[in-house]
Amino acid sequence: LQAIWHGWLLPPQSMPVALVLAITVVPLLLPIAALRRPRRALLWVGILALFYFCHGVAEAWSSPVERTLAILEITLTLLLIGTLGAGVRRPRR
Repeated sequence: LQAIWHGWLLPPQSMPVALVLAITVVPLLLPIAALRRPRRALLWVGILALFYFCHGVAEAWSSPVERTLAILEITLTLLLIGTLGAGVRRPRR
């Protein structure tokens, strides 16, 4: 969504597109570094999802032009966070 949003649909006017894409897309590669430890990778995915959630809320609040894409971003991040939470095993008592 970030690559389509900032690279094609609504490219930034005041910053180079490559810089914006680097800021928004490159963090998505961080969990790959933790793939040897799946729980750690899922933790990184969850933490990164919170940053994208915050970005979506800020864009939905401040930019009416980008509101639809921001709401889509919020929905996707909530779906991801909910899925990660549903996959956690609870300890037996």
